[in-house]
Amino acid sequence: MSKDAELLFEAVLKLAEKDRAELAARLIDSLDSSFADDDIAEAWKVEIERRTAEIESGTVDAVPWPEALRQIKMNGDERV
Repeated sequence: MSKDAELLFEAVLKLAEKDRAELAARLIDSLDSSFADDDIAEAWKVEIERRTAEIESGTVDAVPWPEALRQIKMNGDERV
């Protein structure tokens, strides 16, 4: 990341959480302009179907969110 971007990032961290979330969403939207919404929706549909099939077949087990969060914290993920 450039020095300017790093300085901007540090300044943005001082904003209220709601403002940071809105800014993040707008930045993501600005990156998504190269993808058609239909393509994204189709990709998510395929991914959801794949994950559902894995759960229904018993290939993977679903983990309740509180347990997943506990595991993430145990593994030292600083973003949580």
